[in-house]
Amino acid sequence: MDIIVGNASNVVEKGTETVSGKALKKTTTAKIGANKADINKFAVQKVLINKDRSAPIGLFDSGIGGLSIYLHLAQQLPAERYVYYADTLNVPYGSRDSDDIEALTLTAVEWLYKQGCKLIVIACNSASAYALETARRCYPQLPIVGLVPALKPAVLASKSGRVAVLATKATLNGSLLNEVINHFAHPNNTAVIKYFDPQLVPWVEVGMPEQDDTALRLRQQLHTFANDGVDQLVLGCTHYPFFKAFLLEEIAQQQLSIQVVDSGQAIAERVKQLLVANQMSASSDNETEGRYLDNSGADSSLSKPLNHTKDGKQLPLTFYATKSDDKLDVLIERLLGKKAALQYYSK
Repeated sequence: MDIIVGNASNVVEKGTETVSGKALKKTTTAKIGANKADINKFAVQKVLINKDRSAPIGLFDSGIGGLSIYLHLAQQLPAERYVYYADTLNVPYGSRDSDDIEALTLTAVEWLYKQGCKLIVIACNSASAYALETARRCYPQLPIVGLVPALKPAVLASKSGRVAVLATKATLNGSLLNEVINHFAHPNNTAVIKYFDPQLVPWVEVGMPEQDDTALRLRQQLHTFANDGVDQLVLGCTHYPFFKAFLLEEIAQQQLSIQVVDSGQAIAERVKQLLVANQMSASSDNETEGRYLDNSGADSSLSKPLNHTKDGKQLPLTFYATKSDDKLDVLIERLLGKKAALQYYSK
């Protein structure tokens, strides 16, 4: 299957490169391992940084949670173009073993590299925990930004010395988070409470119905955190900022002394630093055409005007999913909110 960008000049077209949804559906652990070897071989032979200022920034997540990172990037870097790879066929990653997570992540990074991305954000905490360093070794000249839960600012802001991290099992068990706990939280006399609910990511993926059992458990857990003296709650998965408004409303209604922290803004600032340092920042006169999705009734703290050129033209997000259906389209509209310019890869 040839991947072609519909009505877009911002992404390098690779007519001979293919990504097959059918092949991914049949992927086994052994097959993933073979793909991983191919990726390493490709990376060693061909990796060159794309210095084209108009080249896109690539984002990858196991699902649509990484759109929360995209929104922060689009607000801080409005002149940039973005390509998003959603591995919706294999979501969620949090319950997978480390080898699977690493192999799937390397497949996504290779795909984004082939689209000519000048920088890649692994907008998935689980993928960052198990594949970030490997991806950087495979693509040594390509800036790759990973995620780790925003524990450091939470520790510094905590008055009670008790911080909770809400994340997937993979992130909670990963070395990135536990290094911060051991080398920063503990020396600052801060206890870190880990919490994992396997239904949170699926709950976001189906639109976060407030009468769902997952929503009820989340409300109850907030009270448990408050009773345990937690005053900082870290959202350690990119899906979770989409229910930040839900958390803040419950905290306000119940008058709980808890602040909610996520890492989206810090990631956007880091990307901006790397672009400037590598002289890769886009000019502000990019122009392109996209299909506009209107969802003006959305209510989200992240639903703000997205990236525009200096003449007010909105730059589209180029979106690819390993599995797509009508429900996914509706969910993307709801999460991005208001008018979001979106381009899908044609099949």
